[in-house]
Amino acid sequence: MEHLAPTAAPDPEIPDKLYFRIGEVAKLAGIKPYVLRFWESEFAGLGPKKSGTGHRLYRRKDVELVLEIKRLLYEKRFTIEGARKVLESKPKREVPKSVPARKQAELFTTPPAFFHDLRRELGEILEILED
Repeated sequence: MEHLAPTAAPDPEIPDKLYFRIGEVAKLAGIKPYVLRFWESEFAGLGPKKSGTGHRLYRRKDVELVLEIKRLLYEKRFTIEGARKVLESKPKREVPKSVPARKQAELFTTPPAFFHDLRRELGEILEILED
């Protein structure tokens, strides 16, 4: 009988919301809250915000990082130091290829003639619709 390598469990679906409490993140990742608090001290990129009452509020990127840390430690069997090095060597956040990379300044350099032509064309469309 052929032995197949175990496949990694797929990452859980992260709900579409702005902030997650520590219990929600722990449940999503399948770990205990004290593990998350420990990881915060070991991984510089993992730093949830604190609410006015002192509760930890994780953003989506924090949840994604927790899942990546768990994968490195539990599935890939890295040490904490090894996982830290892997995460530090990764590029920050890549822009999806479907989004054109434009500098912020380029957004405000549209020539005035473009807007003049656009206004004229919209006026013509309005005339057609009013007939």
